[in-house]
Amino acid sequence: MARITIREALSQALWEEMEANEKIFLMGEEIGVWGGTYAVTRGFYDHFGPDRVRDTPIAEGVIAGAAIGAAMVGARPVAEIMTVNFALLAMDMIVNHAAKLRYMFGGQFKVPVIIRTPGGGGRQLGATHSQTLDALFAHFPGLRVVTPATAYDSKGMMKAALRQDDPVMFMENALLYQKRDEVPDGDYVVSLEKSDIKREGTDVTIVTYSRMLHESLAAAKKLAKEGISCEIVDLRCLRPLDLEPAFESFKKTNRAVIVEEGYPQFGVGAEISARIYEECFDYLDAPVKRVAQLDVPLPYNRALEQSAIPNVDTIIKAVKEVMYV
Repeated sequence: MARITIREALSQALWEEMEANEKIFLMGEEIGVWGGTYAVTRGFYDHFGPDRVRDTPIAEGVIAGAAIGAAMVGARPVAEIMTVNFALLAMDMIVNHAAKLRYMFGGQFKVPVIIRTPGGGGRQLGATHSQTLDALFAHFPGLRVVTPATAYDSKGMMKAALRQDDPVMFMENALLYQKRDEVPDGDYVVSLEKSDIKREGTDVTIVTYSRMLHESLAAAKKLAKEGISCEIVDLRCLRPLDLEPAFESFKKTNRAVIVEEGYPQFGVGAEISARIYEECFDYLDAPVKRVAQLDVPLPYNRALEQSAIPNVDTIIKAVKEVMYV
């Protein structure tokens, strides 16, 4: 196995699948000659050519709409939206067309389009460029919403997404592109429908995903030194949402902390908390605790921005609150 970054893992997955399937093509702003804002598609234009790596105008609605149309007639487009904040300009195409067309036409055609887009805060980009909008897209049936946090999962889930027939929002986190872990040589896929236990434990269940997985793992390492054993469930996908591993873990630990980077109101944590209460109430030894971004637009000032985003300390505080209730 090689230790590679998430950026490299995504690049490998796209390259290998494009070599194997000529129906796959890429489109987006500055993905061709420039190689992509985060360099995921660097070198693709020279190798695959302008027909399969298409630079587009600055028009997110057009990017999404053209990709959806291409998917409907047999192609497998991967549309890159430079940041998830700009995907708001393509919401009609994504949630009223990509998500619904196969259903509305009784399955007469498929819409195998992937929309890649990074999000998340912590880079001092201001309130309108630092949002975590995963829950917004997960609200709509018909979309798959994928949120990998490791290089292994990123490569395997991108490959899986390129081989199935549903529209996929492939949500990346801009602060994770340089994260490294081991990725096997050769071909493999990771299910788009299964959560994963990233750390086993006995005292409290932490349910999380995307960048907050790494904050949770760091918190668990510190808590272990104090005798608190955390089991960490990485959701990996928000739609479909596989909560069985979280339920089984909770039945063992009887305590849960849910950690997300998005807003607390109407968010992923609210959904998971409700489901734990509905499905596992008899196993409850302490109230479920949610850790999320503060309910404010993210400030530009670095100190203020960092104080608004969950971190190791806020996770540790929440775990101790459910442990010593």
